[in-house]
Amino acid sequence: MEDVLAIILGGGRGTRLFPLTFGRSKPAVPIGGKYRLIDVPISNCLNSGLRRMFVLTQFNSESLNKHITQTYKFDVFSNGFVSIIAAEQTEDGDKWFQGTADAVRQSLRHMRRSPAKEMLILSGDQLYQMDYRKMLERHRGSGADATVAVTVVSEAEASAFGILKIDRDGRIVHFEEKPTRDRLPELASDIPGIGKGYLASMGIYAFNRSVLEVMLTNSESVDFGRHIIPEAINRLHVQSFVYKGYWEDVGTIKSYFQANLALTDDMPPFDFYQANAPIFTNPRFLPASKVKNCELHDTLVSEGCIIQGAKITRSVIGIRSRIGQGTHIKNSLLLGADFYESLFDLEGDQAHDLPAIGVGDDCIIENAILDKNSRIGKGVRIVNEAGVHEKDGKDYFIREGIVIVKKGGIIPDGTVI
Repeated sequence: MEDVLAIILGGGRGTRLFPLTFGRSKPAVPIGGKYRLIDVPISNCLNSGLRRMFVLTQFNSESLNKHITQTYKFDVFSNGFVSIIAAEQTEDGDKWFQGTADAVRQSLRHMRRSPAKEMLILSGDQLYQMDYRKMLERHRGSGADATVAVTVVSEAEASAFGILKIDRDGRIVHFEEKPTRDRLPELASDIPGIGKGYLASMGIYAFNRSVLEVMLTNSESVDFGRHIIPEAINRLHVQSFVYKGYWEDVGTIKSYFQANLALTDDMPPFDFYQANAPIFTNPRFLPASKVKNCELHDTLVSEGCIIQGAKITRSVIGIRSRIGQGTHIKNSLLLGADFYESLFDLEGDQAHDLPAIGVGDDCIIENAILDKNSRIGKGVRIVNEAGVHEKDGKDYFIREGIVIVKKGGIIPDGTVI
């Protein structure tokens, strides 16, 4: 693993995750009550023995940069690092990153200081657990110039992905981005141990470094999925690595919402409890959560919460959450708070008729996402009884029928959404 550089792409706008990406980049979006999406690929690298990582950032990157800097520190006797490369204007060019491949191209001059034979390209906003050593073994053993991680998808899902066709040796012979249904019969592959099926690109690539540098410097292609990989398939040996575990590209509000709620299942598809493959995050040294006279069903409660007399069902409660007496929460995500309010702060809130950070007394919250530091007053009902699919309100939004209160949003006492 000493010969591998991991490059994590963290610079996209994440417009389909708005308003969670208002003020933060997509990889900085919280998940699982206490983590951020960027923690997943970094932890996968660490658990795979990869200790040298570059994270490429661009849009709304301050919170992401802060999280990485505070979380991932190596001792002085290690050659490991998690280094942030932000988009920059230089004498060689004044354009920001135009796509995933362009981001790596513009960052090559920084990476050349770190010797490596292979480069592993990763997304900063997917939910999965992979031992990258197995993929790299496949890459090296096949003698490939590049290897693409693929996952099996159903015929109904296939048109939403880039579909790759492989031969009997696992070599990729054709790629088609979001094919129409009439094209699918020609794109089915014989998958070892599975039979006929469709293989979707996971956006995870292993390259021989010399091959990737030549491809990037000799072309102006801006994206791996749309340009670099199809070009490589036509000219080089590109191998597949079939990944059979759970993988979710949490690119929309609905997929993000469902992936979080799935963590409350008895046997969740993504396992934060694997002792041999932990997901790391910022050690905040918070106190244990205080739960008094509550009824909790299928719920995750993170550290530092104060919950009194509430009923909570199939929900994820984020760090430092405060939930008041008589409140019912169901099928919802509370992303928590960045800080505690002092008694002085609470007195100031009261003097200005401002709800405290958290959820007040006698509220009903269903099928909702409350972003960090949101203030939900007493007697608030967030239930979307009318079944509105999409709407922009004051300090809240409805996307795919899910109500999202924006970060720091204020919902006054008695409000019904």
